[in-house]
Amino acid sequence: MDIRKKQRAVVDALEDIKGRDIVVYNTAAMPAMFERVVIASGDSTRQVKALADHVQEKLATLGARVYGVEGERNGEWILVDFGDVVVHVMHPAARSFYNLEEVWGGKPVRLAASAAAPAAAKKKAPPRRAKARKARAKAARRRRRQ
Repeated sequence: MDIRKKQRAVVDALEDIKGRDIVVYNTAAMPAMFERVVIASGDSTRQVKALADHVQEKLATLGARVYGVEGERNGEWILVDFGDVVVHVMHPAARSFYNLEEVWGGKPVRLAASAAAPAAAKKKAPPRRAKARKARAKAARRRRRQ
């Protein structure tokens, strides 16, 4: 699987379950065994575990191999290793304490918007005309009741 497709799938899986502060770092120039580091936060241990599980499930369906998972028992910091992509899902307190952003340094990778993003944006905010139409209909119903 292409590295860009894999990192996009990881980010999409994290966004599906409301992962916060998602950052992707390109570590290909560093002497490491992987090319990308993805760091995300979850609000609770349950959400951190759910984020890590969802990333594993989504990438497994795409054919990616999970080489290892660490920290599932504790749930404050879970590392999922996909070989060329390593995912860190953390509590905000653990994230600020360990400050992995400084460790991996460099500039974050800019991701292109996924195809699902524009469709989701359209669903969230109805057009202004529809809002105005609903407001007029509501006012008309109130007048009829009086």
